[in-house]
Amino acid sequence: APAVVFMVLVHLLPALGGFYLSFKNLNLFTFSQLFGAPWAGLDNYRSVLFEPDNPLHSGFVGAAGNTAVYTFWTVLGTLGGGLAVALLLNRQMRGIKVIRTLMLTPWIVPSFVVAVLWQFMWQSDVGIINKVLVDYSGVLSERPVWLIGENSLWAIIVPSVWRGLPFAMLIFLAGLQALPRELYEAAAIDGAGPWRRFRHITLPLLRPLIGVLLLFHVIYATYQFAIPYVMFGSNPGPDADLLMTLIVRQSFSNNLFGFGSAVSVLL
Repeated sequence: APAVVFMVLVHLLPALGGFYLSFKNLNLFTFSQLFGAPWAGLDNYRSVLFEPDNPLHSGFVGAAGNTAVYTFWTVLGTLGGGLAVALLLNRQMRGIKVIRTLMLTPWIVPSFVVAVLWQFMWQSDVGIINKVLVDYSGVLSERPVWLIGENSLWAIIVPSVWRGLPFAMLIFLAGLQALPRELYEAAAIDGAGPWRRFRHITLPLLRPLIGVLLLFHVIYATYQFAIPYVMFGSNPGPDADLLMTLIVRQSFSNNLFGFGSAVSVLL
């Protein structure tokens, strides 16, 4: 009973309240009325989804597309990189405990610090990223601009992968260490190489773990707010605007609370 009461008060009622407000004409002038604000019906959803000439519609479509791209690459990089690093660290070598501990560092660092750190690293003239790509390695001939324009979405994808990879690595490493060694020994005796052992033993046995991590990281990436907000503010621009930054900007900067509630429900 206490758990049910807690879930109702903390989760269910606020969610229902946000859903109800999405049908209200709630803005700066009607906010004092809150739940008594004028009824708007489906107008908020109509302006979001079905009015091409409405800037709210174009902003939502752009933010939804950016969120999909951001989520795809962040989850792919986090899970793929985490599994690769876990495979490398799932062996006995000198200093392996120290290496595993150091690999957790990005996960421990707060999101605010991660965003500020990478914001300096992405600087076009003095940032270490462009120094490595242009001055030290010569991979690029010109210094790209990362914090404005089409590259700005990658400027938040890379730090997100960097921060989330250690957690996936930790879970994958625990899963790898729980796998029965007898299967690998039998497969090696039968002539299976590293790739076939990975494909037919490691990957199928890790599938439930991959499913759980996929669920958590998709939710985390879809609701990402701290890193883009700290790096770009409440208006990252059309190339890096995510649904969360759109909701916060329209709700608390433009005072379109009904619109923000509608987009929250859609998200």
